Amino acid sequence: MSDRIFATVWLMLCGIGLFIGWGIHSEYNYEPLGPRPFPIVIISLMALCALLLLFKKPDAIHWPAPQVLLRLALLVISLAIYAGSFEWLGFPLATTLLTICVALLFNATLLIAIISGVFLGISLFFAFDRLLDVTLPVGSWLS
Repeated sequence: MSDRIFATVWLMLCGIGLFIGWGIHSEYNYEPLGPRPFPIVIISLMALCALLLLFKKPDAIHWPAPQVLLRLALLVISLAIYAGSFEWLGFPLATTLLTICVALLFNATLLIAIISGVFLGISLFFAFDRLLDVTLPVGSWLS
């Protein structure tokens, strides 16, 4: 029953996402299709998965251990903080901090978490900014 409840809520959220995604327009065309297709395709795939979950044969429910649920909650909180601080901190710093948090949640040592966070934050920024020519925020706290 919980699978069906989750799939129903997921489908409602996908419907809201499709409505919002359909209204995305850019003031200038930087791609032939514009910014609309990517969110529409991703949300449509999510809705398809929710439909499959809604109509599949239910399995026995096995909840994870409380420690795993705590880590999942901390991961969701970390992602919410990342989304909220993305523009203010900028992509490199926000991604570095998120990577450190995720690495620590997966039992990495502090030194390895910091090294991987700094490496991913800087390398992904330059890969997107220089190689793929995707404009990412550097951080409004710097200006």
